[in-house]
Amino acid sequence: MSAPPPERLLTIREVMARTSLSRSYIYALMRKGEFPDQRKLGHKCARWRESEVDAWARGSVT
Repeated sequence: MSAPPPERLLTIREVMARTSLSRSYIYALMRKGEFPDQRKLGHKCARWRESEVDAWARGSVT
């Protein structure tokens, strides 16, 4: 049995393209708890889990 592939992490540009939202609006929604949180990978590196962004886009996340 093989392990599932690792989850894909999206850049802010990829999140913007998938959601059609601006960078500032994404961060505003995050501050209000209405958008998935980013994962900090370093001092200037943040990514979003693809599955969480897709679930949000489908309306599965509150």
